[in-house]
Amino acid sequence: MTNTGSSSVGSSSGGTSTNFPDKLTSMIEDTDLEELREYFKKNNRVKEYGGHSHKIHTLDWNADGRRLASGSFDKTVCIFQMDRDKLSKEVTFKGHTDSVDQLCWHAKHPDLLATASGDKTVRIWDARIQKTTEVFTTKGENINITWSPDGNFIAVGNKEDLITFIDIRAGKIRQEVPFKFEVNEITFNPNSNLFLTTNGQGCVLVYTFPEMKLVHQVQAHPANCICIEFHPSGKYFAVGSACRCGMPQNWLVSTFTNLDWPVRAISFNHDGSLLASASEDLTIDISHVETGEKVCDFPVENPTFTISFHPTRNILAFACDDKDKYDRERDSGTLKLFGLPSD
Repeated sequence: MTNTGSSSVGSSSGGTSTNFPDKLTSMIEDTDLEELREYFKKNNRVKEYGGHSHKIHTLDWNADGRRLASGSFDKTVCIFQMDRDKLSKEVTFKGHTDSVDQLCWHAKHPDLLATASGDKTVRIWDARIQKTTEVFTTKGENINITWSPDGNFIAVGNKEDLITFIDIRAGKIRQEVPFKFEVNEITFNPNSNLFLTTNGQGCVLVYTFPEMKLVHQVQAHPANCICIEFHPSGKYFAVGSACRCGMPQNWLVSTFTNLDWPVRAISFNHDGSLLASASEDLTIDISHVETGEKVCDFPVENPTFTISFHPTRNILAFACDDKDKYDRERDSGTLKLFGLPSD
């Protein structure tokens, strides 16, 4: 199993984009491409924030956009508060004894956060009281985590491709499902009745939940499917791969191919009009979802493996594999915001 951070649509360079069908176009806010380009010409500042002593593996905004959480190789979780156009560090959560590889907020409760760690535990944190409320011990080193949109279940994947499902209401592990193939990323659908995985054979597998009965196996790419994320409409999902393809023809809506390297991280903006993607490229790309046209891009100094659009604003949080400016052997442990006013 590979921990990849966020999810993606297509990857690589030199591709094209097909237009979205009318039904999806109607779901996307009628945001003019040129208006978006003009917006980012005026809002293209990047601001950096320190928080960790080692590389950041994961970051995510909470439901109301007032907090941003980051997890790091340094075994800690940092919570930042968003005030207009700047972040301020609120608290550092300590308790994990190994790297925090992925985290996710409750979809509706803005104070509840779940983290997955190599220490074979999942922790639930409450930002109001600033401490752990529950700890679940699992069978392996955890690297992927997702919280069902209804808030009732957490799924966590480990390096041995075992998925553990935690029933939050009952406060216990409900079931463990082993896979015989490489599971790269996991997610629930918006109704929380389907569970999706991407794998090393280029497939997206769709299971009923909680029965875990396979109902679809989509050959999305010829090569490794790295990550997956649902469009805000809930009707479509995006998949990223290590090859230069999009989705299979019978499921394909659009392909985005503005990066040269496999897409490792992706995020839709709040209204679904924009798609940000990042990789080993020293560029983060933001494209118009309806047309596939590039809206803007901006340079980064190192590969980027985790990005997250703010839930109500066109501000993108991201973290790169940056090194300390005074000691190139050390990770910087910084996160950044893009999309701030230029003046």
